[in-house]
Amino acid sequence: MDWKEVLRRRLATPNTVTNKKKSEQELKDEEMDLFTKYYSEWKGGRKNTNEFYKMIPRFYYRLPAEDEVLLQKLREESRAVFLQRKSRELLDNEELQNLWFLLDKHQTPPMIGEEAMINYENFLKVGEKAGPKCKQFFTAKIFAKLLHTDSYGRISIMQFFNYVMRKVWLHQTRIGLSLYDVAGQGYLRESDLENYILELIPTLPQLDGLEKSFYSFYVCTAVRKFFFFLDPLRTGKIKIQDILACSFLDDLLELRDEELSKESQETNWFSAPSALRVYGQYLNLDKDHNGMLSKEELSRYGTATMTNVFLDRVFQECLTYDGEMDYKTYLDFVLALENRKEPAALQYIFKLLDIENKGYLNVFSLNYFFRAIQELMKIHGQDPVSFQDVKDEIFDMVKPKDPLKISLQDLINSNQGDTVTTILIDLNGFWTYENREALVANDNENSADLDDT
Repeated sequence: MDWKEVLRRRLATPNTVTNKKKSEQELKDEEMDLFTKYYSEWKGGRKNTNEFYKMIPRFYYRLPAEDEVLLQKLREESRAVFLQRKSRELLDNEELQNLWFLLDKHQTPPMIGEEAMINYENFLKVGEKAGPKCKQFFTAKIFAKLLHTDSYGRISIMQFFNYVMRKVWLHQTRIGLSLYDVAGQGYLRESDLENYILELIPTLPQLDGLEKSFYSFYVCTAVRKFFFFLDPLRTGKIKIQDILACSFLDDLLELRDEELSKESQETNWFSAPSALRVYGQYLNLDKDHNGMLSKEELSRYGTATMTNVFLDRVFQECLTYDGEMDYKTYLDFVLALENRKEPAALQYIFKLLDIENKGYLNVFSLNYFFRAIQELMKIHGQDPVSFQDVKDEIFDMVKPKDPLKISLQDLINSNQGDTVTTILIDLNGFWTYENREALVANDNENSADLDDT
């Protein structure tokens, strides 16, 4: 049936007297009714299908508004009860000790060196005796995951127990972080993470020596690393899942170890010596003692050989206050320059190098920054290197998809991003790269002299 033709004929009926009396709106309504009727007949069976849509469950619940105090309290209480229930489902110390006793009792000989093993049959027996909380760990999937090259088809008891301990720790930490998730949406804002770390400080023996007056600076230093690497889009919030998946929380909780070596403390961003080092550098750069850094003050950072062109870009792109940089912005700068191999750090520096905001570096961009390196070389009495040679080396190192453009992804994929960025922004870095062969030869000679003595 051609419903369009039927509709046209119906509207063109000779009852013109009635049509004249009808308003324009009534005619439109009648037209829509007829259209709906004939369209439904043409499609067929749609009425029955529509009934099914009434069964779709509700999937969106709006968050209470700020003035809805009662609803907010109800939400907070229900979340607290939920987290307490989840916490009770975890294995406590006594249950973990009991699990270890059962595993040790059911080990399957022979041992591999001093490592006790267990086969699948005994594994299932332990699962039955360990109690309902342990049931989730005694599955074929987990056994297969831990099964490696044992000729008897067994797994290491220690590896399995460590796996259980790690899972329990992750769930405990997840619940602990969720207590600070004010919005209850599975992420932490900057203020939430600050509260978490501030309350964590007294539980970390390695931070016992910190003065309380330094706590706010320590918290800022610690939180900044999380947000610099886990919030690249600068949304102001981080998923709790991402915090658990990265190694930063492990580094932070490593400070519980009272016998942590000096070397480990120096390489751990969250340690007291590291935080004091970074803050001490900031204070040393702040010559006018106003709590902020000007471009001239920042130019003395590191070996004081960064180009003015690069520093100009830092102050153009980064958040400043009356042309000066605060401690938080300085921390982003330090994290980027100290971790140049990391994608988040390369993204930070790439944004500064991309002066035309095109999303890629071309010959013009490279020349713009390297020209400043050439000028510094002249000032220090060195013969400037040809840009053409450096440009060719950079493109050879990166091997971009487009032979005329270098994207951020090209830099990351090449594993040469740290070298390329150093060449363009820092005279000392460029000199080290340019004389790398001579430096390696010199190091070899020194090693040989030490061996002779």
